[in-house]
Amino acid sequence: MPSSSPGSITIVGAGLAGAQTAAALRSHGFTGHLSILGAEGVPPYDRPPLSKELLIRTDPLWISDDLGVDLSVLADDVRLDDPATRLTVTREGVATRVASSDTIGSDAVVLACGAEPVIPPGWDAAAVLHDHRDAEALRAAIAPGMRLVIVGAGWIGAEVAGVAAGAGAEVTVVEAGTAPLERQLGGTVGAHLAPWFTEAGVRLVTGTSVEKVSADGVRATSGEHFGADLVLAAVGARPASRWLRGSLPLDVRGGLRVNRAGRLLGVSMPGDPAGRLHGDALERVWAVGDIATRDHPVFGPVPGGHWSAALHDPEQTARAMLGVDERPADPEPVRARLGLEPLRTQAPYVFSRQLGHDLALFGVPSPFEEVAFRGDPTAPGGRWAAFYVEHSMHRHPKVTDQGHHVARVRAVLLADSPREVGQVRKLMNRPEPLIVDLEKVVDPSVRLRDAVL
Repeated sequence: MPSSSPGSITIVGAGLAGAQTAAALRSHGFTGHLSILGAEGVPPYDRPPLSKELLIRTDPLWISDDLGVDLSVLADDVRLDDPATRLTVTREGVATRVASSDTIGSDAVVLACGAEPVIPPGWDAAAVLHDHRDAEALRAAIAPGMRLVIVGAGWIGAEVAGVAAGAGAEVTVVEAGTAPLERQLGGTVGAHLAPWFTEAGVRLVTGTSVEKVSADGVRATSGEHFGADLVLAAVGARPASRWLRGSLPLDVRGGLRVNRAGRLLGVSMPGDPAGRLHGDALERVWAVGDIATRDHPVFGPVPGGHWSAALHDPEQTARAMLGVDERPADPEPVRARLGLEPLRTQAPYVFSRQLGHDLALFGVPSPFEEVAFRGDPTAPGGRWAAFYVEHSMHRHPKVTDQGHHVARVRAVLLADSPREVGQVRKLMNRPEPLIVDLEKVVDPSVRLRDAVL
């Protein structure tokens, strides 16, 4: 807890997380000086439509129109094209250096600086899809008969592949893994998504690493060449945190480890030149969105990158910064003993519309967990779900009175199951783990709520 509410705050990042932070601070009574720094030169907008609605939405989905959050009204100093370049945090305050060479002083800083696409060395000829300008360029290039090679069969790669193929482009997706979304969902589930590419008219090549990217296509390490009029690199994103190196202790992915309320914990990687900050300095640094690896009461440390985190986490962070909520990072049993209300929790959430299908993911899947399917993922046109359950049920088996296995659920993936999204969201958003009767949860004839223990 801060010893007192800050009189001035700088928010670094003018995306969804930054805008939501500004709105939450003002809604909870912050009347001090608020500065917001952006890098794109435009007001906040939502990024998911850039790929999902690439050819439908020609203008960004502005946060001011979608959520009614207008930075020009909320902040005293808005600089949408003056990104932060250096951060200095001391026991006395925070100094944020910006590209225009100004230095902005404040009592606290909220880092909501978002992510940037991963571009391997030598891939300068490849396009990316990260901001609204990238979307404009890609939209202008896609046409019937044009050859598009996408490197990476993750969320962005699959979404763009379906959109481009639907517009008549000849699309090839080259993936180093053995299945689409293998890194995000694991190979067992990813294998069931592979037929979607063929059905949508997209050529999917898996188990193939790219050696070289050029203006006329890509060359695989096997020597095979995939000709293209345009190459799109969709191999992931990382926190836009390089400007913080040497100032704050970044984790291996370039993120910041924060507690449940979003306050910097000061955890340092071995050899990190940033070292450790004094406790009084730690009180001044907060993080939300892509850069924050945030403690969750059910899932543990959750890396940023989830749209739901950018939307919901700023509320809790603002309440903690201003002292509205007592003990905002304490476990629920501790809060209960102190007579405090439970904090609202949100499971990590990802939604994807790709190749004519909808996917909704709640929780944090891992390749080390078993997958139990509800419904048949091989049935054409069928709805199904994948429940990621912990292996511990085999080491310490528990059974119901009926002799059914009891399992703790770490994540749920819903495929083309819109009616179950709301129910699964409620189950996964609870402050305690989801425990299910495994035999019941995989039976589509049993209501999902009847499988919960």
